[in-house]
Formats: sequence, structure tokens, C-alpha cells
Amino acid sequence: MDLPLFIAVVVLLAVATVWFAYVILRWRFSKRFQEWQTLERQTLEAEREKIRKSAVTQSRSVLGGKFTEQIAPYLPDFKYDPTEARFIGTPFDLIIFPGLACGDPREIVIMEIKTGKNCQLSPVERKIRQLIEDGMVRYEFFQPQVEKTDEVV
Repeated sequence: MDLPLFIAVVVLLAVATVWFAYVILRWRFSKRFQEWQTLERQTLEAEREKIRKSAVTQSRSVLGGKFTEQIAPYLPDFKYDPTEARFIGTPFDLIIFPGLACGDPREIVIMEIKTGKNCQLSPVERKIRQLIEDGMVRYEFFQPQVEKTDEVV
């Protein structure tokens, strides 16, 4: 066998070996990538399901809390007359006028109702509580001036 033919065969074998190694490595990495993708999809789906369940649980808690806020005056351990309570909702839940049912209100009670285990006031609720405790409450009367027109439409 002469030298140029030998070199051509060696080069051809080297190219074939490199190509074969490329195909094998590409197949292996492609397979590993697909396995990684499948694992990530499963992890992502499990995380989505966990978030979905958490959102549903939290939504139920919020709705239950809002329901409780509105029916609180009718619960057995509510210490005021339910007809004297007015639901506000935000930034606090109830204004209660003890004695209003008899026509003789004695005081005004601003009440926040919390349900659940971690009952904490929001920053706004804490500020309102502090304003009330500091006596920063007043009464104002407003009577808008409405122009009367003689035009009949």
C-alpha cells in the first residue's frame, strides 16, 4: 500500500470516527436533555398544583373571614345588640352604637374582626386604632347646597 492511499484511509477513518463520536454524543446529550426537561416539567407541574391548592385555600380563608365579619353581630358571643352594629368592611369592619336601639346611644365602638391563627392588624388598621386611642376623632356635618330649578324636563 502506498503512502497517499494510506493517508487517505487514515484521514477517512479519523473523519468517520469523529462523525460517529459526534452522533453518539449528540444522541446521549439529547436524551439527557429530554430527561431533564421531563423532570423540570414534572417539578413545575407539582409546583403549579401546590400554588393552585394554596390559592384556593387562601381564597376560602379570605371568603370565610369576610363572611364571619358580616355575620359577627349575630354570633352568640357578640356582646352588643346586632341592630346597633353597622358593617363598614374597610378599613375596619363594624361601627357599633351601644344604646341606639333604645334611642339613647352611649358610645361609639369601632371594631375590627379577625379570624384565623395569625390575627394581626394591617399598618392602616394599626394607624386608625392609634388615632382613635389618641382622641383624633371628630364629628362633622355636611349639607350640600343644591340649586333648585323651575325647569320641567
